[in-house]
Amino acid sequence: MPPRSAGILAFRKRASGAEVLLVHPGGPHWRSRDKGAWSMPKGEIGPGEEPEAAARREFAEETGWTAEGPLFALGEARQRSGKIVIGFACEGDFDTETLRSNLFDMEWPPRSGKFRSFPEVDRAAWFTLEDAAEKIVSGQRPLLAKIR
Repeated sequence: MPPRSAGILAFRKRASGAEVLLVHPGGPHWRSRDKGAWSMPKGEIGPGEEPEAAARREFAEETGWTAEGPLFALGEARQRSGKIVIGFACEGDFDTETLRSNLFDMEWPPRSGKFRSFPEVDRAAWFTLEDAAEKIVSGQRPLLAKIR
């Protein structure tokens, strides 16, 4: 069974149309990548954990914000890696300047024996649906298309 993740695609309504919140992965491998690198805040579903609970937990861990209110199911999408992403949407307006992500450790530089901590998410931004379609990883585009 492929790994399963759950995430929340936050959106806000503007006079010009909807905008969605995407996050950029942290760490040195992603530093210079932009188009096709952004994602909704998401992460693996723990054993016995409900997808909605995992999505809310991961959203908080990766952003420092709480997704309040009801979540709307967006369905499932398969990423290139084979991972299944279960998406939810919620309306909200978060100040991207207040982003607080959890950290992960990795050996850096490679084969150096030195470990460093990096934020799981290094930035967040609001995008129009058109811009988000260019920024988001390709496997999550079907979920993005369900936001109007």
